[in-house]
Amino acid sequence: MRSMGRRRVMLAGSAVAAAGLLLTACSSGTSTPSDSGSSGSSSASVAAGCEAYADYMGHDGTTVTIFASILSPESDSLEASWAEFSKCTGITIQYEGSNEFESQLPVRVQGGQAPDLAMIPQPGLVARMAPNAVPAPQAVADNVDKYWAAGWKDYATVDGKFYGAPLSANAKSMVWYSPKMFADKGYTVPETWDDMMKLSDTIANNGDGVKPWCGGIGSGTATGWPATDWLEEIVMRSAGPDVYDQWVSHDVKFDSPEIKDAMGILEKWMKNPDYVNGGHGDVASIATTTFQDAGLPILQGQCYMLQQASFYAAQWPEGTKVGPDGDVWAFFLPVMNDKFGKPVEGGGEFDVAFSDRPEVQAVQTYLSTPEWATSRIKQASGWVSANNGVDPSVYSAPIDKFSAEMLTNPDATFKFDASDLMPSAVGSGAEWTQFTNWFAGSTSTDDMLKAIDAAWPTS
Repeated sequence: MRSMGRRRVMLAGSAVAAAGLLLTACSSGTSTPSDSGSSGSSSASVAAGCEAYADYMGHDGTTVTIFASILSPESDSLEASWAEFSKCTGITIQYEGSNEFESQLPVRVQGGQAPDLAMIPQPGLVARMAPNAVPAPQAVADNVDKYWAAGWKDYATVDGKFYGAPLSANAKSMVWYSPKMFADKGYTVPETWDDMMKLSDTIANNGDGVKPWCGGIGSGTATGWPATDWLEEIVMRSAGPDVYDQWVSHDVKFDSPEIKDAMGILEKWMKNPDYVNGGHGDVASIATTTFQDAGLPILQGQCYMLQQASFYAAQWPEGTKVGPDGDVWAFFLPVMNDKFGKPVEGGGEFDVAFSDRPEVQAVQTYLSTPEWATSRIKQASGWVSANNGVDPSVYSAPIDKFSAEMLTNPDATFKFDASDLMPSAVGSGAEWTQFTNWFAGSTSTDDMLKAIDAAWPTS
C-alpha cells in the first residue's frame, strides 16, 4: 500500500469530510449483481451457491489480469476475496503484485503489455495513466455514486472522465506498540505529541538498550513512501489543514518555513540516533529496512513503537494477536496543537482498466460492489472500505474497528495522503528518492527540499 498522487478536487478537510468515509450500516439492502449493471449475460442455469453472480455469467474460460503493489501475505487474502466469484463465473483472475508497481506500470503500458486492471494507490498515477486507460463502465460509476462519498469519485476522475472505483480506505495516523512492554515498564499511551516525545526520552534513557522507535522505508522502486507519511502527519499537526492543502497544490513550497519546521520535528523524531532504529541498526538503516519488516522487532522486544498505517496489520506474522491485550496494538498518533483538531490521514487504491473486454468490465464492476468489499473484509484484518453499503458488523478484527472509528470520528479532520495527491513526478518520484537519500545521510534537509520543489511540473 502506498500513499496517493495528484488530485483534481481537494476533499474538504473537515469533520464533514471525515464523515464522508462513514462506514454506515446497510440501510435498505446492498446491491445485487443486476443493480451493479454487470456487462455479463445471465446464465440460464446457475450452479447452486452461485446465484449471487448470475449477472456476471457468460464469460466462462476467459482470463483477466490484475497488477498491484500488494504483496503476500496481504495479497493472499486479496485473491481469496474474489475466489468464489471466479469459480462461479469461470473468469480466471491472474493477480500479480510487485514492489516495483509504480515504476513498472507505466513501462508495461507504454510497451503494450498493460494489465487488464491495475489497483493504483496514487491519484497522480491515475492521472498519468488516464490517456492509456479505459473509462469505467456506467455500472461502476453508478455504484460509486451510490456507495461512496462524492470526494472519492473525484480522485479517479481526470479531465471529466471517471476511471475507477475506490477499493480500500486506510487510516495512517496510528502508532503500533506492545501493550505488554508498556505494562512491564509502567508506560502509558501518550495523549499529546509532547507526551510522546517525553515517553521516547524515558525509553531511550531507561538503561535496557531498547530503542523507542523502529522504522523502515524500503519498498522496491517505491522506497521512501513511508517517510512521506511521517512528514504529512507532522504538517497536519504543526501547520494545520489549510497549509496542508496549499502544500498539496504547491502554493506552499517544500522550501517554505512551514515545511522546514515540520522537517525539523521529523529529524528530532525519526532521525534521532537515541530513538531509532531498534532491532535494525542505526538511523541510516531506515533507508534499507523494508516497511514490511520495520515493526517486527516489537515482537522480539527490540523496540517499543512503529508509526505505520492500519494496513500494517497484514504484516504481523501468523499467530500474532492484535488487540488491546495482544502482542501488538495501536494508538492514535497524538496531536500537537488543539486548534487544528484531531488530524487523520488516510489513503486507498483505485481499480483502473486498460481493456474494455466484457469480462474485464464484469470484474471491475464486481470490485465496485458492497458484496466484494464485504468478502474482502471477511478475508483480511487491517482492510477497511469506504463503501457505505458495507454493514459495520462485518468488521470482526479490533484493528479494523479502530481504523473505522478513526476515519469516521466526527471530531476528526480527514486529509488524503498529500504525496499521493501531488503530481507523480513529485509525490511518487522526487519525494521518495530525496527522503531515501536523507535517511541514508547523503543529502541535507535544505538540498532535499529544494530538489523536490524543482521536480514540480511547470504545467
